[in-house]
Amino acid sequence: MKNKLRRFLIRMKMCFHSNSNNAIRYGCIMIVFGLTALTAGAQQNKAVAVQDRLQPLAAGAVRIGGYLGNKIDLCIGNRIALQPTAPFLRIFKTKNLDPGGYWGEFIGKWAAAAALACRYRPDRGLTEKANAAMEELIHAPAEGGYISTYNAPDAFKVWDIWIQKYVLLGLIAQYDETGNRQYLQAAQQSADYLLEKTGPGKTSLEEYGPAFHKGGVNFSILEPVVLLYQRTGDKRYLQYSRYIVESWNKPGKYAPKGVRLIENAEAGLPPVNYEIRHAYTLMSDFEGLCELYRATGNKRYLDACIKFAGAIERYELMITGTVCNHEMWYNGALAQTGVLEQPNETCATATWIKFCYQLLRLTGNPHWADEMEKSLYNGLLGAMMPRGEWWAYHSQLNGQRMPSRVQGCDISCCVSSGPRGLLITPEWMAMKMQNDALAINLYTPGHISHRLKNGATVRLETETTYPASGTVRFTVHADRSVSFPLQLRIPSWSRKTTLTINGTHIAVTPGRYALLNRVWKEGDRIELTLDMRGRVVHAPSGTDQAVVRGPVVLALDNRLVPEQDTSVWLIGDSRKFEEFPNNPRYRFVNPNNDFDSQKEDVYIDLKPVTVPDSDIWMTFEVPFVDRPVFHIHREKKIIMCDYASAGNRWSDANLYRVWLPQPMYMGNMYARNTWKLMGYGMKAPVKVPAYITEALKNK
Repeated sequence: MKNKLRRFLIRMKMCFHSNSNNAIRYGCIMIVFGLTALTAGAQQNKAVAVQDRLQPLAAGAVRIGGYLGNKIDLCIGNRIALQPTAPFLRIFKTKNLDPGGYWGEFIGKWAAAAALACRYRPDRGLTEKANAAMEELIHAPAEGGYISTYNAPDAFKVWDIWIQKYVLLGLIAQYDETGNRQYLQAAQQSADYLLEKTGPGKTSLEEYGPAFHKGGVNFSILEPVVLLYQRTGDKRYLQYSRYIVESWNKPGKYAPKGVRLIENAEAGLPPVNYEIRHAYTLMSDFEGLCELYRATGNKRYLDACIKFAGAIERYELMITGTVCNHEMWYNGALAQTGVLEQPNETCATATWIKFCYQLLRLTGNPHWADEMEKSLYNGLLGAMMPRGEWWAYHSQLNGQRMPSRVQGCDISCCVSSGPRGLLITPEWMAMKMQNDALAINLYTPGHISHRLKNGATVRLETETTYPASGTVRFTVHADRSVSFPLQLRIPSWSRKTTLTINGTHIAVTPGRYALLNRVWKEGDRIELTLDMRGRVVHAPSGTDQAVVRGPVVLALDNRLVPEQDTSVWLIGDSRKFEEFPNNPRYRFVNPNNDFDSQKEDVYIDLKPVTVPDSDIWMTFEVPFVDRPVFHIHREKKIIMCDYASAGNRWSDANLYRVWLPQPMYMGNMYARNTWKLMGYGMKAPVKVPAYITEALKNK
């Protein structure tokens, strides 16, 4: 049977290389890669000691519609598919990049995003483009098979190992998607050169990395090296991975006492106090530790990752699910209400989402889906331009949005990172478990196909406009009655939730999965209604407040609310109007009922409204009070929109803000010219590169 299959694949490859027409040729490509993927999967025997509690469904099993599905489609069509790969690949051929450069990362990030895109939605053009790029990459000049933008004398210096990480991640992602073993073999050859030259008794892994990063950049090679072990079973990769983690406790060139990542996490150390203070880098190191836990089963690794993520939430995470200022840890949870210079790097947002995705897979705890949802609908989508063609480098909570500057190869690190964070959404939206359970983590219109171990396939059709509304309806389609557990994530913020199956009510608990274990038949109906009351959230640092609805943060935008001479306070459950004694014409809000110092969320009445700007997704009328006279207080309705839509004209004239001082003087409530803080001596706001705008015109 194996020989027959091998001969069939050879014939298909001959078809691929022949002069047959494009339609036949593409059919050959799909058959070759489809069958190769099947045989590769059968032969991989991944070397893992721990199976994920939650695993992605099969390729193409999830289709997302509505607002979110449109954003994903725009990202694929206008960013990934339109991006030229020639500038990425040229520097691997010429190797004339100054050793200080890190542009070699771009091809790996693009390849990983393209693999996710094709896994979600097969695309002939993108598949061919990725295949051509990978073929060119693996045949670039390489000393000992080491795929690098650096000349051999400069190997491992400055950013070289960071670049190597993304080369390996891109090749592995494309191997996983296509089953083309050439990509895996090229990744092995490149990694083998690294293992040959660095490690115990050889060049220290961190020695030649960027001094400021204290080895953290080079330590992040841990993730792809463990992935190679998982896919090949070659114990050299496992030994090298253990060497990396052991290095964290040893004196290094830049950290005399070692970086001590695991011990710092176990102690609950605030991230700003780590030796490695670059947010994106440190989270990447812990992503690798998650993979090493998966490979070894060493529970200490997982516990350290969970505690590190908890420290991020406590000390660094901002209300929009974002982190960092100037790319660094910054005690951002406390600092977020101010006007920060360069906050919320998109690379860091995407990496936080990817880290939470690791923890969701490993623990099965829906808390991490809560966190990803918050980051997705706020920080991540807020950093993507409305048509998906470009991304922000930094995202203000008070100021303007500005496109990322170009760093090199016609792109930047954040423009290449954003799609990777967005395109894992179909991977975690719905997931499976070993016992055939199906877990729904994100509610969108569309459908989900779930194949059971007994061969039966169940299809769930979803109708919803969530998070614009709170109602989600599922219809079960099955050719025969089937029994399997269905898990629905009940967000921790949804305190009043109703769930019915064919009209029968089911009890649920916020912050957990609702477990529905029953025999399902064609036409079964599930209806979930989440608590979409507005909430006033209190800043950890003082009296500032923000308005949140479901997972979505609201913001003021000067398209909707111009500055004006008045001072306002939010009106919530504990801030109510009272009548003036003996004179009902006068109303006031008692200052003693202000909730400035409270820490619990306070509910607030929000009324959905429609505005003429089609680029704004959601808008709500929010109740405020102004107090011109001590006993005459007036209600003032102010329109707020979702954070991702705020400022999305991407103009220095389009101002917005999230955090609201109490009281807030509306005469100067927007920060101006923050774009000047988000670059290096810029004289004018950044514009999207011409090659992108021209490509969109032609499209």
